[in-house]
Amino acid sequence: MRQIYFIGIGGIGMSAIARYYKFKGYEVSGYDRTPSELTRQLEQEGIAIHYEDRPDLLPKDKEQSLIIYTPAIPKELQELSKARDEGYRLLKRSQVLGELTKGERTLAVAGTHGKTTTSSLIAHILESSGVGCNAFLGGISLNYGTNYLFNANSLVVVEADEFDRSFLQLHPQISVITAMDADHLDIYGNLENMQQAYRDYAAQVEEGIVAKFGLPLEQKDFKAHIYSYHLEDERADFHATNIRAQEDGHYVFDLVHPNGRIKDIRVGTLGRLNVENSVAAAAVCLLQGVEEKQIKEGIGTFKGVKRRLEEHLNSQKLTYIDDYAHHPAEIKAALSSIREMFPQRKLTAIFQPHLYSRTRDFAKEFAQALSLADQVVLLDIYPARELPIEGVSSELIFKDIDCKEKKLLNYGELLDWLQSQELEVVVSLGAGNIDRLVQPIKELLTKRV
Repeated sequence: MRQIYFIGIGGIGMSAIARYYKFKGYEVSGYDRTPSELTRQLEQEGIAIHYEDRPDLLPKDKEQSLIIYTPAIPKELQELSKARDEGYRLLKRSQVLGELTKGERTLAVAGTHGKTTTSSLIAHILESSGVGCNAFLGGISLNYGTNYLFNANSLVVVEADEFDRSFLQLHPQISVITAMDADHLDIYGNLENMQQAYRDYAAQVEEGIVAKFGLPLEQKDFKAHIYSYHLEDERADFHATNIRAQEDGHYVFDLVHPNGRIKDIRVGTLGRLNVENSVAAAAVCLLQGVEEKQIKEGIGTFKGVKRRLEEHLNSQKLTYIDDYAHHPAEIKAALSSIREMFPQRKLTAIFQPHLYSRTRDFAKEFAQALSLADQVVLLDIYPARELPIEGVSSELIFKDIDCKEKKLLNYGELLDWLQSQELEVVVSLGAGNIDRLVQPIKELLTKRV
């Protein structure tokens, strides 16, 4: 096998695997719908990418080729159809990740939110401690400028994604489970089916499960030992205590764990939710055998992940933060953290809903979470892999938002609207193409400071 071809190469998970194969010396190329900063980086790294549906550009030698695709790609895409019809070796991204981690010592992070930050922090602690790891991350690490880390050892850090039951391809030695909230109901149908998939995944973990305190997981059902973690509940095996905020918005805490306490850990990233992510990451690293001092240093030097409470502008006059939050629980956590950091300032939240089905299933929960802001701007739904659903629009969320000011805008209207507003703290939220507006928003707001 010489050629690896990706259908949907610009996806964050797909691009990490593309980088892996490129590093290993394979000929790597692929298709994506639109250019992005990530695809431009891949092209600079020597990966050929095109942006039109061109079946004729599939590798000519079927015997020496592997085609990897993401379920987010529409089934009617001609390239995908040709690959199926003509008998190419065709694997989903999750299947490939399962193959790559087979026989390796795998540390995984599952959960409906917090996966990317927690897995990136685990990878950073391992890297900064000198242990090192191979990491396939769901975001761009701000410490390393990439979503793929390479090391010659056999330790792998991955995200265990519940979408399309992808995580059932993994058999990690240790796994975090951060949350089991309802999501992807287009796949699972209801919460119980989704939680059962999590239990099926947990049954595949070999040694240790680090689960958020209170999740419906019973020790008798699993071979791995279940450890609990929590922000500050003392009943959890791993928890924070003596939490205090510094003037710059960063937190310091003591970590209580089954064998002792690590004092005065400074969290390198903003937000109270990152104290809890740090507890989970520290738990995994302690179980892996990393020394306490190295864990403390790693948490302190962690810069975070692109689009996870990412600080773009922070002055006394104006602050701009961007976050990938696209589930009600994530939005609530992000806005609560920002509100806690800036309690006296007006908070403006800009949200682009992601998927028609998710908007339909959680409209009221989205409205409730967004109501934590003083002012809300709601953009059109980003469809991603879906076709429109009759009667489903951003209006479903908008009508139930309860805050002083709210506005419905088209994607293209946002920058002009921002020009006319008095702003203090601005946060952009969503998993769609709102990320393309981050730099223009930053440039617009920076001119005011």
